[in-house]
Amino acid sequence: MDDRDIIALYFKRLESAITETAKKYGKYCFSISNNILRNRQDAEESVNDTYLQTWNSIPPTKPNCLSAYLAKIVRNISLNRIKASKTQKRGSGEYELAYDELAGIISSPQTVEDLIDEISLRDLINRWLESLSPEQRMVFVGRYWYFDSVATISTKMDFSVSKTKMLLLRLRNELKEYLESEGVHL
Repeated sequence: MDDRDIIALYFKRLESAITETAKKYGKYCFSISNNILRNRQDAEESVNDTYLQTWNSIPPTKPNCLSAYLAKIVRNISLNRIKASKTQKRGSGEYELAYDELAGIISSPQTVEDLIDEISLRDLINRWLESLSPEQRMVFVGRYWYFDSVATISTKMDFSVSKTKMLLLRLRNELKEYLESEGVHL
């Protein structure tokens, strides 16, 4: 079943929409959540919460890309679960490692001014990502959006682990230089 048909089921308020979503995107959503949480049970609960949130948001929302829509929901739910738990055990997965790697480049907002800066920063990062080759973009997004491990990225890209680590280091350095050239003070 294609995405338009699944979305149509949501608009008709048929429970089969969730079943079809789980069939097509269950493993995908679980992978994203598990990369963040590193806990099977929590990841499964986050995926189920994703289905509920999707059910509650479609309609009125009509996503253009269902996979991206689901990825954003499951990612946010999983990140919120980490914030809520505040335990070292659950927070020591790829999420912590990936954010530690970017710590010197990007900080989290705390004020309204910081929120405005975050929006500007997001736009700058998107422009920078567009300047990358598809291969570089896949590596960077895999690590810092999906929280894939370096080993997973290496396998997906058919790179050695050391090549992947070096590419990530270079990309972080390029991002830092780009942001500084755009007037972002780090």
